[in-house]
Amino acid sequence: MGSTGSVGSSTIDLLKRSPELFDVQALTANRNVDLLAQQAVELGAKMAVVADEKAYKDLKSALSGRNIEVAAGENALLEAAARPSDQVMAAIVGFAGLAPTLTAIQRGATVLLANKEALVCAGDLMVEEVRKNNATLLPVDSEHSAIFQVFDFEHKSGVDHITLTASGGPFRCFSQQEMEAVTPQQALAHPNWDMGAKISIDSATMMNKGLELIEAAYLFGLSEDKIKVLIHPQSIIHSTVSYIDGSVLAQLGDPDMRTPIACALSWPERMDTPVKKLDLAEISKLTFETPDEDKFPALEIAREALRDHKTIVFNAANEVAVEAFLQAKLSFLGIPELVRKAIDSFDSIDTITLESVKMLDKEVRNWSKIQIN
Repeated sequence: MGSTGSVGSSTIDLLKRSPELFDVQALTANRNVDLLAQQAVELGAKMAVVADEKAYKDLKSALSGRNIEVAAGENALLEAAARPSDQVMAAIVGFAGLAPTLTAIQRGATVLLANKEALVCAGDLMVEEVRKNNATLLPVDSEHSAIFQVFDFEHKSGVDHITLTASGGPFRCFSQQEMEAVTPQQALAHPNWDMGAKISIDSATMMNKGLELIEAAYLFGLSEDKIKVLIHPQSIIHSTVSYIDGSVLAQLGDPDMRTPIACALSWPERMDTPVKKLDLAEISKLTFETPDEDKFPALEIAREALRDHKTIVFNAANEVAVEAFLQAKLSFLGIPELVRKAIDSFDSIDTITLESVKMLDKEVRNWSKIQIN
């Protein structure tokens, strides 16, 4: 799900390198028809789905003469997620990935979760559906994968806290005045990771770390005060778990998404990847610092949203704000300002269902657009 995006493309690269290990049932994309068709042919996929119905004819034409089923639209995404596959890579960016991810969970699949917004928007619902349907949720985010690899689930009482590491993004050393003038082009240039536009902007504002903080709370069953964030510019230590005896376990690796993707794809085994092997002597120095929450208020806003059960509001307002920033309709610092204002303007919902989540998400998006315009 989301095969043409950043995580999707890295996943495809690994699948092509180990064709004997995987049989691809379906690939989905938003509207990148050319790349989707190319991937479907190369992997021998049974089905190719494009979310944008306007792109259906182009996809049909691109795969003409191939024995590949072609479909389009939201229902087609759900049909793809419902196909009888063992694993589903949930890599659709944003709220759009929630319903397909839930569909895969509800049939008991092993879901490789790269879509953090799904847990952010409906964490209680997803966790309950995983339990009820005996599904498996494996984190793909590098930080959550790192924690997953060193977290003692059988002796959770021994965990003191976890620490999510963050590169700090491209504006870690910027002054407040410099940040006021940040352009989309600057924000898209991440120093360490090759990511899509939405995730790159989220990283620059540290909203991404706020989303990850919320996701970690649901994945590992921890309250927000048990989740810390540390700036680590080299992006070598991907996160740590601190235990009550003073031990701190960390997962290290070159900043390449193919490592956490491979960890999930092959779990509980390991698979070979072309990722550069880590040479600590070559790196020689790893540095750390406390996040400046005055310059990057996203972390505290995320904690507030988690405490007040307003994570749906947090995500919806942020998605609208990021899109407005990319279109030069909102300033860089206007992104967290809008999200905080939304948190203050909406109430939480009592019963979390897919329908209630969709309704609140729509209300927040409409409200956010009015604030911008």
